Amino acid sequence: MNIPTIHPRTTPAADIALLVGRIALGVTMVAHGLQKIDQGGLGGTAEGFEAMGIPAPGAAALFAISIEVGGGVLVLLGALTPVVGVLWAANMAGAWWFVHRDAFFAGEGGYELVMVLGALGLVLAGTGPGRLSVDALLTRRRTSDRELVSA
Repeated sequence: MNIPTIHPRTTPAADIALLVGRIALGVTMVAHGLQKIDQGGLGGTAEGFEAMGIPAPGAAALFAISIEVGGGVLVLLGALTPVVGVLWAANMAGAWWFVHRDAFFAGEGGYELVMVLGALGLVLAGTGPGRLSVDALLTRRRTSDRELVSA
């Protein structure tokens, strides 16, 4: 019996490419979150967000730090990848809207990096993390358990 999973079937090359993408996005996410923690923590980030006109700056700062650090670790592991990918894209959409939309190049304060990071989050949300991930391991176990029950 073929039970569909949330992960498409991938080739070994695709699994390696997805792992490299997850590592690149995960490390970048964690670095951005740790930078916020290092440069004033939650309070300082909220103050900075308020100065940029971001609504509910305390909640926005908590969301940004959480999705960047926690989500980054989850993406590195390949755990809850579709959820984290969508949340990361939402975070980057907010960064574009409130901070970076007046220019393209990152060196000019533009949205170049924000766009690429958000798009990569959506790519991982759409494709899943590949077979080299916690998500795939848990899905395989769940599928194996169902096959045993139906046999």
